[in-house]
Amino acid sequence: VMNTQEYLETAFQSYKNEEIFGLGSSEQQAAINAVNRMKGTVDPIFGQNEQYNPYNVPVSELFDLTTGTINPSAQLRWTDNWLDEVMASSPMRQEYQFDVSGGSAKMKTLASFNYLTEEGLLKTTAFDRFAGRVSTDLQATDWFRTSLSTNVAKTTSNMLDVDGSATSNVWYSAEQMAPIYPIMERDANGEILKNDLGEPLFDYGVNRASGAQQNFNSVATLYDDKYYESSENVSARGLVEFNTNDEKYGAFQGLTLAMNLGADYVNGSYTFYYNPLFGNAAGSGRLGKEANKTFSYTFNQVLNWNRTFNLHSFDLMFGHEFYSYKFNHLSASKTGFPFPEIYELAPGSSIADATSYENNETLDSYFSRLNYNYMDKYYLSASYRRDGSSRFHKDFRWGDFWSLGTSWRVSEEPFMDNVDWIDNLTVKASYGTQGNNRVGLYAWQAFYALTWSNANSNGAKASSVENMMVSWEKNASFNTGFDALMLDSRLSVGFDWYTRKTTDMLLNRPLPFSSGFTGYNDNVGDMKNWGFDLSVGYDLIRTRDLTWNITAMGSKVNNEVIRLTDEQDEIIGGSTIIRVGEQLNTFFMARSAGVDPATGDQLYWVFDNKEDEQDRSKHYVSSDKSKAASSRVLLGSRIPDLYGSLSSTIVYKGFDFSLMTTYSMGGKIYDYVGYNYTNPLYIGNNWTREVLRAWKQPGDITDIPRTQKNLTHTLNDRALVDASYFAFKNIA
Repeated sequence: VMNTQEYLETAFQSYKNEEIFGLGSSEQQAAINAVNRMKGTVDPIFGQNEQYNPYNVPVSELFDLTTGTINPSAQLRWTDNWLDEVMASSPMRQEYQFDVSGGSAKMKTLASFNYLTEEGLLKTTAFDRFAGRVSTDLQATDWFRTSLSTNVAKTTSNMLDVDGSATSNVWYSAEQMAPIYPIMERDANGEILKNDLGEPLFDYGVNRASGAQQNFNSVATLYDDKYYESSENVSARGLVEFNTNDEKYGAFQGLTLAMNLGADYVNGSYTFYYNPLFGNAAGSGRLGKEANKTFSYTFNQVLNWNRTFNLHSFDLMFGHEFYSYKFNHLSASKTGFPFPEIYELAPGSSIADATSYENNETLDSYFSRLNYNYMDKYYLSASYRRDGSSRFHKDFRWGDFWSLGTSWRVSEEPFMDNVDWIDNLTVKASYGTQGNNRVGLYAWQAFYALTWSNANSNGAKASSVENMMVSWEKNASFNTGFDALMLDSRLSVGFDWYTRKTTDMLLNRPLPFSSGFTGYNDNVGDMKNWGFDLSVGYDLIRTRDLTWNITAMGSKVNNEVIRLTDEQDEIIGGSTIIRVGEQLNTFFMARSAGVDPATGDQLYWVFDNKEDEQDRSKHYVSSDKSKAASSRVLLGSRIPDLYGSLSSTIVYKGFDFSLMTTYSMGGKIYDYVGYNYTNPLYIGNNWTREVLRAWKQPGDITDIPRTQKNLTHTLNDRALVDASYFAFKNIA
């Protein structure tokens, strides 16, 4: 991002260009007006009475009106770095572990305790966790086994309550803040002001420019405001198993009946505190309390039969599983606190908000599987399951899914006996279906919001559209490939090719705006994915004491939307589009045609008729933003051309060292934050140094349009960046 001088020179140019291109001022008058507006009373960049002028000369003498550069004799009075100020210099992480185990041949017990304390990357933030685990496994007889394990954890933290590009995200706002604005209040000489206790006063920027997070200080919020989070977690797993593995059970040998019960409980509480003296809650303060409780359990019963008869092996399984989920939320907030550092709701004078709700979900499943092999050479697998989800209406709740698979150990065939360089070779193929119910918990139902009260009378508003017929999304997959070990098992190669067709995709079916709704949940269209996964590993060194292995993995995926609805073949959403024949969520934006050398306008490739969208020969250059908005084209997607990992492992006399890297080649990302950093629409937030090459005068050849206060651009492919990367994931 820019330094102070670069920023102010760019801001001056932005004000000046608004005068010239927006208000029709002459070059000379525009420069004069720009300075006057920067230190004026309507959204001035320097605040009131030039309080945010970081230089030791008045604003009227700060700029060369001809060149727009800073007076070379001007000296900075402060050089605050907001990002450095919020970042902890050397956060500590400590973890302690204690384990004890014991038992006998029939019973084993394990107990462990863990304590973790970690300082955050942001100053004042921290995380603490106490965790314990107790487990017991009892083999009471040769036919009965039971086990029970319990995990408990208590966590506390104070951290940010927001993330992403929200201005109250400390990371984002600290980086975005223009470098002219100080962290602490300053006097006319640039000295830090202090309170009666001698403590520095944070500058909350009441008089900052509108784009500079007025009435907010990302550093101060770490000290003056609070966010506390605590949770208690209890997890329990129990098993009861009956088996007849001993030969004495004759025809019943190999039977196993297992019942598993797993339960999880999480009790989370949150406190949000905004002080009453400064910031966006100044004058009254604001405190919010939130309590969330989650309880879920899974209970399954599995009957398994595993037997071998001569060269034939069978593994047959039948089972049932029930999953239940319940979530309770309760929250309230109040304002009107008499003084700071009150962290309970009672003293607040006004209720700002109070709400509660409950969410429930259940999933009932029946499943079966058959595994068969002959001579440990030929393998066959088949499975079938039936799932019922509470997310769907009772008449469309159940989905049926199945699979078939086979594999062949070619290396075990007699004709491979003389092929010494192949140690193991298996070819395989499978076909099967799966279901997806990842949609709202109450996907099919029509809801009414009962929060639209009129004075003392209750009111309701329809908030969603009913669709009883929405049901499971289905995926049908075919896989084939091979696994091989060669050269005395030094070289391993694995390859899988797959194709997957998704039908009845769970999407939002659009409705006309006149309906009052944006759309409703429905099974909309079909999609196809296909590609391959490849892994190659090789032992570069293999001796008695030293082994060095390297492994490379790569994956390729292709995607195509095959069908949408009978009424439409595309669904546009923001900067992306779902269109038949294209990849899912392909970027759909205007196409930049560069910058007009005469005016510095952003230029676009546009067309007059929709049918000309894909015929680039009929596109022409224009600066018309409304025409550009209706001339959007397909611009690729997030899907990479190739992605995977590279890893290396060295083992020497029992000691090992491993390194893993990941990579991705191709694909695009919509860089929303980066795009805003190159678009000086608002004054007060910082800009990337790329803007330094923006158009300044007729004849300039550049890819960055002129900077101009309050000038908007139609979203275009300048916001898209290459998604390729190479990263170190793990070193151990």
